[in-house]
Amino acid sequence: MAESKETKVCGIVMPISSIDGCAETHWSEVLEIINEAVDDAGFEGNLVSNSDEVGIIHKRIIQNLYDNPIVVCDVSCKNPNVMFELGLRLAFDKPTIIIKDDKTSYSFDTSAIEHLEYPRDLRFSQIVEFKQKLSAKIQATFKKSTTDENYTTFLKHFGEFKVAKIDQKEVSGQEYILEELKNLRRSVQRMDRGWVSRNHFKENSDRGIDICLGHGERPDINEKLSMLISHPALKNVGVMELDPDHLHLTADVKPDFPTNIVREEVESLIGRKVSNISRKRAIKAEHGKG
Repeated sequence: MAESKETKVCGIVMPISSIDGCAETHWSEVLEIINEAVDDAGFEGNLVSNSDEVGIIHKRIIQNLYDNPIVVCDVSCKNPNVMFELGLRLAFDKPTIIIKDDKTSYSFDTSAIEHLEYPRDLRFSQIVEFKQKLSAKIQATFKKSTTDENYTTFLKHFGEFKVAKIDQKEVSGQEYILEELKNLRRSVQRMDRGWVSRNHFKENSDRGIDICLGHGERPDINEKLSMLISHPALKNVGVMELDPDHLHLTADVKPDFPTNIVREEVESLIGRKVSNISRKRAIKAEHGKG
């Protein structure tokens, strides 16, 4: 039977924001380099945080870390999120290739695994050589993982361990939707694109925006949040959970925009009254009722 020509996904784990003197533009260049090597190996590169579906980012990352047939992980600058995601992938004991720049030292726990190295200054000649090595390593690692029944990435070199697995179960459409809504409510403070917990909000901000969404499930919360995130005059957009079923949308008005006019625009956009009450007073007022 002929093999499927469908492109296989190669997950990518790496820093994407500024760290250790490396700006976001630096990581964009590194991602492009990795993607080129992945393409040359016959795979499709995809950051593990990416997905065609809307959902909780942490759940998506873990699912991709488990499902992707091979993962390339850049531990340069030892970004905490990257190291955590690498730990999850190694716990699944699935094919993983670790890379790092020449300015980053080895970590004790993963030093036993081969690391492919590239120059932090991204010198062209060395990057060309690095891409060739990475592409060949992806092909060889994937082939060995699919043909050698004793293949192991990490755990089995140190003894007998039970490899972590993700439970799978079949549920009805209604059950799935209800569960996702519950997950959204429980995890709303930890979501991506500006979702942060109440402790991160500025208190007594005279340029703050606070929108009470009331009690109960909010199936339209993603839509309203996206409206605020895309507004050019707002920053620090997020969700504050006063109680398990009581949510507030919050944001700050950028210094170059008139606060009152922006608040009026947001009221019209969201369809709810905007308050400039401080976060601390809002929480105190809610918990002082009754």
